[in-house]
Amino acid sequence: MTSKSATHSSGFAPELTVAGPIATITLRRPEMANRLEPEDLATLRGFIRDVNARRDVLVLRLYAEGRHFCAGFNIGSIGDGDGDAGASFEALANELERARPVTIAAINGGVYGGATDLALACDFRIGIETSQMFVPAARLGLLFYRDGLRRYVSRLGLNTAKKLLLTAATFDAAQMQACGFFDAVVAPAALRDEVERLSGDLAGMAPLALLGMKKHLNRIASGTLDEDEFWHDVTQADASQDLREGALAWQEKRKPVFRGE
Repeated sequence: MTSKSATHSSGFAPELTVAGPIATITLRRPEMANRLEPEDLATLRGFIRDVNARRDVLVLRLYAEGRHFCAGFNIGSIGDGDGDAGASFEALANELERARPVTIAAINGGVYGGATDLALACDFRIGIETSQMFVPAARLGLLFYRDGLRRYVSRLGLNTAKKLLLTAATFDAAQMQACGFFDAVVAPAALRDEVERLSGDLAGMAPLALLGMKKHLNRIASGTLDEDEFWHDVTQADASQDLREGALAWQEKRKPVFRGE
C-alpha cells in the first residue's frame, strides 16, 4: 500500500492511500468539519491525477474523519480577495467527475456548501442515518458555479435543485435518499463495511467495460459524447481477453479473473 499526505498550517491536509485496485482519499480536519482550504484544492487535484495515472486502480473512495464529511470551501478565505476560489473549486469538482476510476463518496455526517457538489461529482454516494446537507450560497451572496448547477439539475432534477439552492433548505438522510443524492443509507457503524462491499464489487468487474461505461455514461449525461471514441472503446472491449474470460466464467459458474486486456 502506498500513501501521500502533507501538513498545512491550518491542520492536516488530505491523504491519499492506494491498495491494489482501490485508492482512498481521506479528509483530515475533523475539528473544522473537514472544510477545504485554498491549498487543498490543488492537493486533491494532484491526488486525482496520480490515481488516473495508475492503470490498475479501478475504484477511488472519498472518506472523512470525524462527525462531518465536509463543510465545503473555507468561506473566510473568500474575503481575502481570492477571485479564483470559485473557479478552483469548480475545476476540482470537474476533475473528480472525470476521474478515470469509479468514485464513491462515503458521507459520514454533514455535507455542506460546495462539498455537496464534490459528492455529486462522484459515481456513488453512501450515507449514514444522521447525515444532512444544505447549501447556504444564496444567504452568503454567492452564485453557485455553472458546472455545479449542471450536476444538481442532472442528478437531482430541477425542482430539487431549486429547493436546495434557492431556499438553502436542510435535507436529512431520508430526503437525501428520496431525491437521489444517496444511493444507500446505513447505520453509522455499517458505513465502512458498505463502502468496502461496493468497492470490492466494482474492483471485480472487467476494467475495459467498467471504466468505459462510466466515462461514456457521464458524457451522455452532459451532452459531450464523442461517437468515435465510444465506438473505439466498444471495439476494444469486444476484442478483449476479458470478454472471453467473462463468457467462459459464466458458463463454468465461477468468478472471472479479469486483466484489463
